[in-house]
Amino acid sequence: MEANMSVEEVVGKIAELMKKEGQPLRKKQVKKTNPELMKNALYYFPSWEDAMEKSNSSKS
Repeated sequence: MEANMSVEEVVGKIAELMKKEGQPLRKKQVKKTNPELMKNALYYFPSWEDAMEKSNSSKS
């Protein structure tokens, strides 16, 4: 499996979606609506939860 997004793009996109939704993103929903984001997130992070945590902590 290869990533087609940078880690910064993944973190930014997750943070953007979390802000838009106003709540933590459910793995199943993201996998369904944005499979590329999920694939790339799991390439860089050990779990979806880790990816969300990193995205949440990177907000300014």
